[in-house]
Amino acid sequence: MIVVLLNVYLALLFILVKLRVVPFNLFWKVSPVLVLLLLLIGLFIPMNWGAPQGPALVVRNSVAIVPSVAGEVVDVPVQANMPIKAGDVLFRIDPVPFQAQVDAVAAQLAFQETRLAEMTQLQTRGTGRAFDVEERQASVDQLKAQLEGAKWNLDKTTVRAPADGYVTNLALRKGARVASLPLSPVMAFIDTTETIVGVEVNQIDARYLAVGQPVELTFKMTPGTVQTGKVESILQAISTGQVQTSGLAVSPTAVHAAPFVVRVRLDDQGFASGLPAGAAGDAAIFTEHVKPAHVIRKVLLRQIAITNYINPF
Repeated sequence: MIVVLLNVYLALLFILVKLRVVPFNLFWKVSPVLVLLLLLIGLFIPMNWGAPQGPALVVRNSVAIVPSVAGEVVDVPVQANMPIKAGDVLFRIDPVPFQAQVDAVAAQLAFQETRLAEMTQLQTRGTGRAFDVEERQASVDQLKAQLEGAKWNLDKTTVRAPADGYVTNLALRKGARVASLPLSPVMAFIDTTETIVGVEVNQIDARYLAVGQPVELTFKMTPGTVQTGKVESILQAISTGQVQTSGLAVSPTAVHAAPFVVRVRLDDQGFASGLPAGAAGDAAIFTEHVKPAHVIRKVLLRQIAITNYINPF
C-alpha cells in the first residue's frame, strides 16, 4: 500500500511538473523521499497499533466421550460428522448385567421392607425390640441407596450427546468393549453451540486493544468476503507466562514476545455457526487511535480477501 501511495504521488508530481504548476527544483526532486518518510513515520508504523492485524483461527470445544460404566457396545446409531442435538443417543452399552443388578437390589429392598414392617408391628405390641427395628431400617435405607446407584448405572448404559454438535473420527463399532477410564475416550464430540474465533496480535501492537472494538475478518474458505464483529475478550494469559506446580527449580528459557490472543464474536452468527473448526483467516481490529490509518487497513484486508482466491497459505 505504501508503494501504491508513493507511486500516486510520483504520478501527480510528474503531471504538475509537466504542466509547470510546480518548479522542478531541488525541493521537489527530494520530495518523494520526504513523502516516503512521512508515510512511514506518520501513518504506516502507527497503523500497527491503531489498527492491528493478525491471523484468525476458528476453534470449537471438543468433549472426549468416556462412558460412566464399562461393558459391551450393542448399538452405535450416530454417524460421523452429521449434526446431532443435545440428548441424542451416541451409543448403547449392553444393559443386561445392570438391569440384573437393579432387579437384585430391588428384591432385597422389598424383603427388608417386609421384615421392617413385621418388626415394627412386633414392637408396637410390646413383643419386639427397638434395636431390631432400627437395624432393619438401616438395611432398608442402605438398599435404597444401592438401588439408586444401580438405576444410575443402568441409565448410563445409554450415552447421549452433551450438547449440539457432531462426532468426528468415529471408530467405535458394535461389539467393542468400553471401559470407564478417563484416559480411554471412545469418541471425540465437537460442540457447535459456541463458535470461538481467536485473533493473534503482536505484543507491540496490543497496547490499545479493548473489549467492544470493531473487527473485520476474512477467511480462507470464503475468499472475497469480509465479516464484521467485535472484540469479546482479551485473554490475560498465554502459555509462556504460565507457572505450573513442579518439584523442580526454575529452568530459565529463552524469553520471546509471543503474540496475545483476542477473542472475537462475529455479528453474523449464522455464518459463524457454519465455520468448521480450524478455519483460518486474517483479522483487523480498529482501536480509537490513528483513525486515518483505518481506511488503509480496510483496503489491505480486502486485498487479502481477494488474494485468498489463489493463495492457499
